[in-house]
Amino acid sequence: MGNREPYQNRIELLQGTLDMLILRTLQWGPQHGHGIGVAIRATSQNVLQVEHGSLYPALHRLRKEGWIEAEWKISENNQRARYYRLTAKGKKRLAAEESRWDRMVEAIGRVMRPAEN
Repeated sequence: MGNREPYQNRIELLQGTLDMLILRTLQWGPQHGHGIGVAIRATSQNVLQVEHGSLYPALHRLRKEGWIEAEWKISENNQRARYYRLTAKGKKRLAAEESRWDRMVEAIGRVMRPAEN
């Protein structure tokens, strides 16, 4: 019976939240898919882990919306990789998502801790 503790604290991301995190990560500069996943995991202090089965469909969806663009480049380990970057439309979408996120976190906080509000 293996140690399953690392999985107990993992948080599954809702589609909209994953999209927002990808857009936020790309605000720091162009990145390949694997690098986006690593950045989300690292900046969340290993709490958020994005599986490739969720990440790549999200990147495809964001490209289709025009929020990100992609081009093939050679990665730091000499592999051909698709690098994604935020578009002007994507920056606008990120601002809207951040505003919506702030409102949602505030509202959930009021429900979870009504005595403190």
